[in-house]
Amino acid sequence: VQLEESGGGLVQPGGSLRLSCAASGFIISSYIMRWYRQTPGKERELVAFISSAGGSTYYSDSVKGRFTISRDSAKNMVRLQMNSLKPDDTAMYYCRTQIRGVEYWGQGTQVTVSS
Repeated sequence: VQLEESGGGLVQPGGSLRLSCAASGFIISSYIMRWYRQTPGKERELVAFISSAGGSTYYSDSVKGRFTISRDSAKNMVRLQMNSLKPDDTAMYYCRTQIRGVEYWGQGTQVTVSS
């Protein structure tokens, strides 16, 4: 099982980025897929998740209405579309899943929102 994030970078406030999490070794539609973020000195924060099967979604209050999580089943990827970005969104972003009680994390992708 591997997860690999990509798509981070430097963006101005109000801009957009799309993060991707490429999964291998399992089928993403069979498991809950989560995006977290973390800044130095703080705990990782759950940003969004998408459930298996039905694909219901959850967003933290801090990103609701600005971020959208989705699955690309053909590519076995999970995406996080981030719009109206704010400096407070600056963080390392990680995707995570749990399979048969074992947690898997990607290496993260850095998002920096700054003018």
